[in-house]
Amino acid sequence: MFPGAVPRSFLGSLILAWTSLPIIHLMRYFDAVSSKADMLISVRLTLATLNAVGLCVLRRTVSKRFGFRTGAFFTALSCSQFHLPFWMGRTLPNTFALFPVNIAYSYLLGRMPNSTRPSQDFIIKAVALLTFTAVIFRAEILLLLGPLVLQALLTRWISFTVVANTGILVASFSILLTVFVDSYFWSKWPLWPELHSLYFNVYQGKSADWGVSPFHTYVTSLLPKLLLSNTPLAALGLLIDGRIRSLLVSPISFIALISCLEHKEWRFIVYTVPIFTVAAARGASWMSVEDFTYYYSSPIECCIAANLLVTFVMTQVSMTNYPGGEALSYFNELFEGTPSVHVHIDNLAAQTGASLFLQVHAPPYPSFLPVPSRSDWVYNKTEHVKAADVTAARHFTHAITEHADEFPRSKWSNVGCVKGFDGIDNAEWARAGRQKQWLGSGNPTSHVDAGYNPYAEALPPLPPPANLTTRKKKKKSAQSLKRTANGMASKCLGANPSAVQPFRTSATGCAEHTSCSRRPSTTSEALQVFTSGRVAWSTIKEA
Repeated sequence: MFPGAVPRSFLGSLILAWTSLPIIHLMRYFDAVSSKADMLISVRLTLATLNAVGLCVLRRTVSKRFGFRTGAFFTALSCSQFHLPFWMGRTLPNTFALFPVNIAYSYLLGRMPNSTRPSQDFIIKAVALLTFTAVIFRAEILLLLGPLVLQALLTRWISFTVVANTGILVASFSILLTVFVDSYFWSKWPLWPELHSLYFNVYQGKSADWGVSPFHTYVTSLLPKLLLSNTPLAALGLLIDGRIRSLLVSPISFIALISCLEHKEWRFIVYTVPIFTVAAARGASWMSVEDFTYYYSSPIECCIAANLLVTFVMTQVSMTNYPGGEALSYFNELFEGTPSVHVHIDNLAAQTGASLFLQVHAPPYPSFLPVPSRSDWVYNKTEHVKAADVTAARHFTHAITEHADEFPRSKWSNVGCVKGFDGIDNAEWARAGRQKQWLGSGNPTSHVDAGYNPYAEALPPLPPPANLTTRKKKKKSAQSLKRTANGMASKCLGANPSAVQPFRTSATGCAEHTSCSRRPSTTSEALQVFTSGRVAWSTIKEA
């Protein structure tokens, strides 16, 4: 288990595991699952399916309340977004909370026949679901629940006694459940994860350690980023329909309240995206009525097309955002038959896809999966470990790191790389377009290098490669390169230079995953490390 800054509940993971198990067994029957990495795909598909079901339930309620046309636009606008479909299969507390929140709002939108207000039973169910979600998965749901309850009381949808009894009963049950389950799994008694999170992030203000943003960030930046071109349609829906204004009271209040916290991330408000999409669908439906079809159909089509275009571009970019997972997968294949491997995985690798599911050569192993030939590896994610510490510790045989320049070339050798993406510097991109080449190569590149420590306990000492020397250029050149390279990222691995096949080096110094013959006898300069503005420049000399 690799803990985060604060403990999170295991209940979501347990529910997901029980739900996924029949699907995994079925896929295993058809030989579609053969490793823990395949299980990861199955689990994420299961979670994405559950959240898709939640959106389908909400869509059916929208169709009943606002008409088929609005329901159809809700489907089109939801599917054309990027963040919600892309992230709703991610195993995070926020995505665990997304399903019950969508079901709760489907109850709030629902109406009994010939009724203009939600029934008391529907309100009770919505309050119960949101209370359960806030207690167990994400405490910020309280900021969504509070305005909703206040609205229900002021509009006389429900009495104070009923809502108080519902809240107390569900909260008590949820607290007991999460304390018993999570205290067992975290081996700490008593433990209520979301209370610990509130204390750490809100009372102590530690969330600010991860960065702070202005009060208006959610409204001016993050929410439009989530909604894309649905934003103006949602504003239109808010203006033209009183039912939409009533529906958006709690989401808007939620965003205003959570904006008081200095640390802001779009995933904290992702629960409101389907609700704002309902408003956007209502706005699109109003624009597409028969009398306005000629004038307004094109803008709606342009909005959906713009969503699809942005989604396509962001998907292509996001596919390169997981160099840690790619590096670990490549590492597992490269050293599959090597015994007693002890690899250190740095922080960036752990954050970009190097998950427990990819630790295929270390236990635990499900009973229905075959055990690989080598199952004695150690995947070490100890934080705040420097390159010198990894080199000095004789038990480390390999490293996956973004700081290849800090590892001495006399004891480490790069054996592979994985490209990554960190952003685009518009000014430098334009400048690069006027140049014939980017840092001596055709394209900007970032990478992960692989290496192996020949001085580890499991292997005899080996001499350093005679044909490889590294030096840093003058400080002025490095700073100039840093300005030019701002926005690209890399990660690196290390291996015994005599234990791997020759590898081809690209113009940027990034080792390819294929073997080839030795390069011609030349002296060239290559980009060895390229990460988040920190750049080291090396020279490769070959005999």
